Amino acid sequence: MGALERIRIVQGDITEENVDAIVNPANTDLILGAGVAGAIRRKGGPAIVDECFNLGPIELGEAVMTSGGKLLTRFIIHAAVLQLGEQPTAESIARATFNSLQIARRAQFDTISFPALGTGVGGFPMDESARIMTRSAYSFLKRSDYPLKVRFVLFDDLAHRLFKNTFDLEFNKI
Repeated sequence: MGALERIRIVQGDITEENVDAIVNPANTDLILGAGVAGAIRRKGGPAIVDECFNLGPIELGEAVMTSGGKLLTRFIIHAAVLQLGEQPTAESIARATFNSLQIARRAQFDTISFPALGTGVGGFPMDESARIMTRSAYSFLKRSDYPLKVRFVLFDDLAHRLFKNTFDLEFNKI
C-alpha cells in the first residue's frame, strides 16, 4: 500500500479514537489546559496529567508519550506545537508532526490519529496546518513502514472539509 492510501481524513472526536495512539497538540510545559488537551484531561483522567507533569517541560517541536489513561487509545503522544503565551509556527507544527510519527514508527504502531495541530487555542490557519501536516505525513510514510495508517480526525464539518480539500488539492498532482 502506498503512502497516500495510508492516510485518512475523517470527522470525529479524537478522544473517542480506538487506535494505538492519538496526538495531543501540546504546549512545551505539557499542561493540559483547553481545546483538545482539555478534552483529553477531562476524559482521560488524572493519570495522564501526572505523567505529563513528570515528563515536562519539553522543547518546542518535540514529542513524548504517555498512557491513554481512561481513553480507548493505548497511548497519547504529546507534541509541543507552542510555548505558553505564544503562537505556533509552521516549523513547530512540522517538527511536532514528524516527531510524533517517529515515536509511532519506533513503537511500530499500526494507527496514529492526529487532530489539526496549532489551530485551536494556537490560532494557526487550518488550511496551512493541513498542508504542513499532510505533507509531513506523506513524506514520512514514503520512507517508513510504520505507522501503517495515519488518521487526521477533525471535530467539526468545516475543519474536516478544509483538511480534505487541502489534502485533495495538494496530492491531486501525484
